[in-house]
Amino acid sequence: MEIFGMPLQAVSGQLVLGLMNGCFYAVLSLGLSLIFGLLNVINFTHGAFFMLGALFAWMGTNYFGLDYWLMLVIAPLAVGAVGVLVERSMLRRLYKLDHLYGLLLTLGVTLILEGLSRSVYGVSGLSYAAPDSLTGVLDLGFMMLPAYRAWVVVGSLAVCGAAWWAIERTQLGALLRAATENPRLVAAFGVDVPRMVSLNYGFGVAIAAFAGVLAAPVMQVSPLMGQSLIITVFAIVVIGGMGSIAGSVLTSLALGVLESLTKLFYPEASATVVFAVMALVLLVRPAGLFGQSK
Repeated sequence: MEIFGMPLQAVSGQLVLGLMNGCFYAVLSLGLSLIFGLLNVINFTHGAFFMLGALFAWMGTNYFGLDYWLMLVIAPLAVGAVGVLVERSMLRRLYKLDHLYGLLLTLGVTLILEGLSRSVYGVSGLSYAAPDSLTGVLDLGFMMLPAYRAWVVVGSLAVCGAAWWAIERTQLGALLRAATENPRLVAAFGVDVPRMVSLNYGFGVAIAAFAGVLAAPVMQVSPLMGQSLIITVFAIVVIGGMGSIAGSVLTSLALGVLESLTKLFYPEASATVVFAVMALVLLVRPAGLFGQSK
């Protein structure tokens, strides 16, 4: 059976690969939307924190003998702590200024982090092996799917679902949203608003680091590994709607599949299809598909 002249097996395989790429985009865009929606900061350091997550996982395994599953917890926590330090020492001074200042500051932090990593480890890339429990393959009938890639899909969707539930369905999430919309009122009830803001930023970048650990066995651990993803992720966040968590996740999955199918049917456009969609969406709905116009 063929679809548009392509074997069904090839199309099905691309759909699965597109879903996996979409899951990477979803975790990264989730952190971006979380930080912008609650802190109103365009966080350009997201790609660098994604890279730090993978690099910390590699360091923990090769220097200290810690296994993948342990680093899947430790690396995001460590990067989240770095994020809290960045927020407390630099970002909080810019919240009342124009978005451009925050973007320029986070861009500068990105260049510093990438430069330090490049000076120590170079740019050739470091290999990071998947855990032994995920080295097999799954027979889906139409393709053989590596078990690790299946875990990437499951782990990414689980993190996205848990983050959405924590923000939208818990008392802590409601308090955090209130603290960002009316900090004076929330502070009057005895809540330490600056601490909550710092923890929110740390949580957002920890999610990016979690994606980095997931990506480490799939791609080379390199100081520049975040650069190839972050521009696409920014476009996805704009399409879904800046600050919309559900919009970013759903848009990531859809565009991951679209990008993968474009590689199959028209490879020349695969690198630009996401940006073409972004241009069309902004022309019709400037706030994004799921964003709210102000």
